Amino acid sequence: MLYLLIAGICFFTASENKLFAQKIELGAGIGGLNYKGDISPSLRMRFFRPAGSLFFRYNPNQALSLRAELMMGGIGAADRHSDDPLLVARNMSFKTRILEGSAVAEYNFLNFVDRRFAINWSPYVFGGIGYSKFNPDIQTSSYKTSGFVLPYGVGIKYQVRRPWNIGLEFGSRKTFTDYLDNLGGEPVNKEKLQQGDPSVKDTYYYLRLSVSYTFYKIVCP
Repeated sequence: MLYLLIAGICFFTASENKLFAQKIELGAGIGGLNYKGDISPSLRMRFFRPAGSLFFRYNPNQALSLRAELMMGGIGAADRHSDDPLLVARNMSFKTRILEGSAVAEYNFLNFVDRRFAINWSPYVFGGIGYSKFNPDIQTSSYKTSGFVLPYGVGIKYQVRRPWNIGLEFGSRKTFTDYLDNLGGEPVNKEKLQQGDPSVKDTYYYLRLSVSYTFYKIVCP
């Protein structure tokens, strides 16, 4: 069955091998994750944690790109770095590892086109849907640690030299959980300082620098 699958892919791409291949990119990114929630109500640079990703991009036309990506990293924050005396007095902190899979569409403002002898770059916006699994270092109650997210953001891509491309991207993830920081939902502690705000869901962000390779020929066995 595996042989038949490979043969089918080869048959599908053989007639338009060059055209089809130029639409495909494989890439990797490295950067950092950040978080906004009960322990860090605003985005703060000091809370960036390392993250990395692998992605597949398909470019059906000049303006549109479709991307599937797998990302892994960590988030964390601590009350002791807050400017709010109440949060400093609460003195809570957390660390959480995140694994995310996503599928997004990119809109290229400058009609990103593959060209051999031209400077080729474009800013873009993206949006889509994803699913994330988070693993807190400390879990104080039996809340759900996975769920859907909505990734969206902006970026810029540049073809350095055929077939290599680089990109810089900043994206936000709208989540439907208040437990990324192990502090959320209905109050489970009578101490007000130990409670979060269940009306506001947690958010995390991904800033990454990427490198991708465009395939100009698909070689079939």
